[in-house]
Amino acid sequence: MCGIIGFAGNTEAVPVLLDGLERLEYRGYDSAGVAVVSADGNLQVKKSKGRLAVLRDVLAAQNPLSGKIGIGHTRWATHGEPSDVNAHPHVGQNGKIAVVHNGIIENYLEIKESLMRKGVVFTSDTDTEVIVQLLEYYYKKKMNLMDAVYAVLHRIKGAYAMGILCSDFPEQMIAARKDAPLLIGYGKDDNYIASDVTALLSHTRTVTYMEDDEVAVITAGQVQIFDRDGGLLEKEKHLIEWDVSAAEKGGYAHFMLKEIMEQPEAVRKTISPRLAEGEIVLDELKDVKELMKGISRIYLVACGSAYHVGMVGKYALEKLLRIPAEACLASEFRYSEPILGESSLVIVISQSGETLDSMAALREAKRKGSKVLSIVNVMGSSIARESDYVLYTWAGPEIAVATTKAYTTQMVLLLMLGVCMAKQLNRIENQEYGNIVRGLQELPEKIGVVLNNLDLYQKAASRYFNHNSVFYIGRNLDYALGLEGSLKLKEISYIHSESYAAGELKHGTISLIEHGTLVVALASYEPLAEKMLSNIVEVRSRGAEVLAMTTEQTEDLIQGQASEIFLIPRIHPLLQPVLGVIPLQLFAYYIALNRGCDIDKPRNLAKSVTVE
Repeated sequence: MCGIIGFAGNTEAVPVLLDGLERLEYRGYDSAGVAVVSADGNLQVKKSKGRLAVLRDVLAAQNPLSGKIGIGHTRWATHGEPSDVNAHPHVGQNGKIAVVHNGIIENYLEIKESLMRKGVVFTSDTDTEVIVQLLEYYYKKKMNLMDAVYAVLHRIKGAYAMGILCSDFPEQMIAARKDAPLLIGYGKDDNYIASDVTALLSHTRTVTYMEDDEVAVITAGQVQIFDRDGGLLEKEKHLIEWDVSAAEKGGYAHFMLKEIMEQPEAVRKTISPRLAEGEIVLDELKDVKELMKGISRIYLVACGSAYHVGMVGKYALEKLLRIPAEACLASEFRYSEPILGESSLVIVISQSGETLDSMAALREAKRKGSKVLSIVNVMGSSIARESDYVLYTWAGPEIAVATTKAYTTQMVLLLMLGVCMAKQLNRIENQEYGNIVRGLQELPEKIGVVLNNLDLYQKAASRYFNHNSVFYIGRNLDYALGLEGSLKLKEISYIHSESYAAGELKHGTISLIEHGTLVVALASYEPLAEKMLSNIVEVRSRGAEVLAMTTEQTEDLIQGQASEIFLIPRIHPLLQPVLGVIPLQLFAYYIALNRGCDIDKPRNLAKSVTVE
């Protein structure tokens, strides 16, 4: 959840660290800090509660930190409230060693109590401080820094990505990883560590992904990576093709709006390479029939918005394949004792490819013999590397905490997968297959049509932004769509919002409807539009204001029953949620804008959840 950056080079470290932290701030923004070692071995640390801008002000107001090697951190608080003292980097009692850390140390209390009995004084409430205090304790005993690092790694339990500096070694930093993302970047006369490739794009695109239990020693001129037993490893380097401009606002007020507006192109990049002569071609899978051999059940495992993609997938895959499909929250999956085995296909969906709960579900599925296919955006991510099969969305960097283009591209790719499977298994008629393929070809242009109605979404937001509670209702694919629309609204506007299956209104939910309650009624799934009409009438009779979304073909059905209507172009019903989510994204965006919320960095949230 936190962001880590490290630099070893021949220029001043602080500007590089601050630039990296700015690009990582979406991972957490409760506090920030940097540590630099000068050439004469002076360890210098500055940190502060609040956004990175606060740290910049602190650094500008004081004597500049000087050094060509350093580490930085932006924090999402887990253990210990946001404060100056709980901010990273943490420094050992003797002031020689500094550590930044992303993850959770599960046995920190036991270690802390043991060290306190030995006279070690702790200054923070964080689990991270036990790492640096324990490291310093072992360093004093062993008089060998790497031996001390390994001793710490064998003692602590939990997840970690960490960067380490020691004033006795002013030219090197040490990195270590287990169950938390960390990569190494290679420059010409400099090298880096980072939680995310976006922090490195302006400096290098050549990276190596660290694996669990690996330790790296990094200087300006050399990178050495070791296994948990100290053996030197040869690691593959990867070239990142993302452009640095893709991780910048490009004139938009917010990353979220930029990423919403990028969706036609993002979807085009997802679709186009996989369509050839009227056929869906998934070269990454090689043999779809072999993948599906013996499969009698599909699990779609994910968290947050990706879980809502899984809900769309459940409806679509069952319809296309006539195989039971279940959408599962990754955080619940492995604890529910799922019935897994060789007859199960587990599809893991994740933008970052680093979500810890999803990673744990993946490993549980593999442990029980299931095939695992992942749909991810970030190339080389942990989930991608550990899956049997991987499909990349190619959406490009997504910086806003609230996902938009990653969600749509995941949904498109999952639907393409389902249609491809259905074709290979002879479970779809040629005409229906052709209709869907044509729909895919038309999709980017029709997304553009939806995006041409910004005034409509702004107008609706200005009318409804003062509501304290909003309910989304829909059926089938529209119900899945409502889950995402509701989440977007609550994430960035802080309005209480819930989504319900419209057919369940009479079973309790309608008791929440009173005069003036805003109900967002989704009727874009045309086969059930008439059913939705009765639900709209139902909530209106209880005094609700209704904002409806439907297609141009069913407008007449809904007209007169809603205060506002969002119209979207007609497309194949299975693809309709791709168009339908965009007005909901924009509605949430403009609501939050009217309420003066921090849209890109909503309170208490971070982009990638790498702690359980």
